[in-house]
Amino acid sequence: MSLLSSAPAVTPAGPGVGPLLRAWREERRVSQLELALRAGSSARHISFVETGRSRPSEEMVLKLAEHLDVPVRERNALLLAAGYAPRYPQTPLDDPAMDAVREGLERLIQGHEPYPALVVDATYRVLAANRGITMLLEGLPESLLGPEPNAMRLTLHPEGLAPRIRNFAEWRGHLLAQMERQIALRRSAELRALYEEVAAYPAPETGPAGGEPAGPVCSFALPVRIEHDGRILSFVSSIATFNTPMDVTVAELAVETLLPADPATAGYLHALLP
Repeated sequence: MSLLSSAPAVTPAGPGVGPLLRAWREERRVSQLELALRAGSSARHISFVETGRSRPSEEMVLKLAEHLDVPVRERNALLLAAGYAPRYPQTPLDDPAMDAVREGLERLIQGHEPYPALVVDATYRVLAANRGITMLLEGLPESLLGPEPNAMRLTLHPEGLAPRIRNFAEWRGHLLAQMERQIALRRSAELRALYEEVAAYPAPETGPAGGEPAGPVCSFALPVRIEHDGRILSFVSSIATFNTPMDVTVAELAVETLLPADPATAGYLHALLP
């Protein structure tokens, strides 16, 4: 699978910047005093900003957003609400300016072979995948595979990987909890809609959909156990993102790599994908 273009640009927020900042502060469970101390300001000034009595400078908006761990996309929305131009561009992934990022990601996931690896955006749209992922997806219906496959749908849909996952109940709980944490961080309506969709999927009617473990138990991380061609493959998952991104597209990219959780899985993949 090849890298695709990224999600549409941010739209300006309706309310003024004060209510938006207050909402982020309350969501992060930070008091006005604590935020003021972090940002080198005063609780009085933070209160004035949140109630609209004071218009924060562009620098203050960015400083408060940083201390509240506001995602890059939403920092642009805060700047627009305060009357400033967006600071962070959103460059399509297929733009020539993103050649280095795109090529680096391709090399990264290909270098991970024969183990599975993929690149997703903020709503789990699959932007790139290596041969290890393609192998796991063999036999899935075209309705799930194209034209824009979604990693959560591929994994949790009863016609997707779900019937092949031997510890499905455990892995489903892990993925839904992961999405809940990301919704709290990003406050994304699109991500919330995806969560509600996949959480409502019924358990697959065929295959080992229960929570019974198969094979040796991995002691250091929760593995996902997937049946492939009559064998049980066991993986642990690792997710990597870019440090200090200055572009919305880059900020929302994530690389998920699956590492074999036992020697049998590693040996099988090396033999199958030399």
